Amino acid sequence: VYEAGGGERNEVVVTSQTREVMGITATVVTDTETRDGELVEQTADWFAQDRDGNVWYLGEDTKAFENGQPSAAGSWEAGVDGALPGIIMKADPQVGDAYRQEFYRGEAEDMGKVVRVGDAETVPFRSFEGLLVTQDWSPLEPDVVEEKFYAKGVGLILETTVRGGSERNELVSYQSGG
Repeated sequence: VYEAGGGERNEVVVTSQTREVMGITATVVTDTETRDGELVEQTADWFAQDRDGNVWYLGEDTKAFENGQPSAAGSWEAGVDGALPGIIMKADPQVGDAYRQEFYRGEAEDMGKVVRVGDAETVPFRSFEGLLVTQDWSPLEPDVVEEKFYAKGVGLILETTVRGGSERNELVSYQSGG
């Protein structure tokens, strides 16, 4: 569970569900975003890990809500309408590694780059050391750059907007399924 200012809360769940994408069995991860208790967005993301350990992002089914009305804008699936999978986390990330995280022209074009390793941060859940830090951006929103902090064995613990805003989305609780 992540929280940001303004009453924003994200609950991310790695489910036991799978989805076939481009002939690949992907794990379904749900993400439910609320603001002040009202549903803002509900997403099912599809991830798969290759033999080398790279984690691939194969698409998402997004439902954003504005004034109670749903929109599927931002949804994409690798292999459909020219969309391509991307790497969300490299198996052996090194400072300077840059990669495409997703690609669906005009809809989903996120990029990532490893900028630091070994950082330490404290979030409401607890303090962490040895963090991997990526810088994420999209050519669709060139004025916005985020840094994401990942802890081994936990995953994403912190997102901060370093250009184009001042948001800070922090891990507040974590429960391992096994």
